[in-house]
Amino acid sequence: MASIFTKIINREIPGHIVAEDDDYMAFLDIMPLVRGHVLVVPKKEVDYIFDLDDEVLAGLNVFAKKVAKAIDKSIKCTRVGVAVIGLEVPHVHVHLVPLNTMDDINFTKPKLKLNDDELADIAVRIKAKL
Repeated sequence: MASIFTKIINREIPGHIVAEDDDYMAFLDIMPLVRGHVLVVPKKEVDYIFDLDDEVLAGLNVFAKKVAKAIDKSIKCTRVGVAVIGLEVPHVHVHLVPLNTMDDINFTKPKLKLNDDELADIAVRIKAKL
């Protein structure tokens, strides 16, 4: 069965997409730790990051770097943090999280509940800086 991320990639369910190429996609986390929290995924559905081919893993990081720089320019933050946890959805995903404090990347804290208009506004701001 396709992961929720594959369904976003295939446009079967909506997502606030901020960047995309032939192999990768970046979209807003709908339950973000902070405003501007983005998920970067390979389009090829693989469960575990270290099962990716070297070329795909390298490409994922290069793609994530471009997105992180756009986040840094569009969301007020000290820097953009990176986390790969891989337990929530069985599809490789890199979390890019705007940071002002260490607690901003604490995955045990309650997530934000942003409405669709707020998410759309954030996505537009990030896209504009790519």
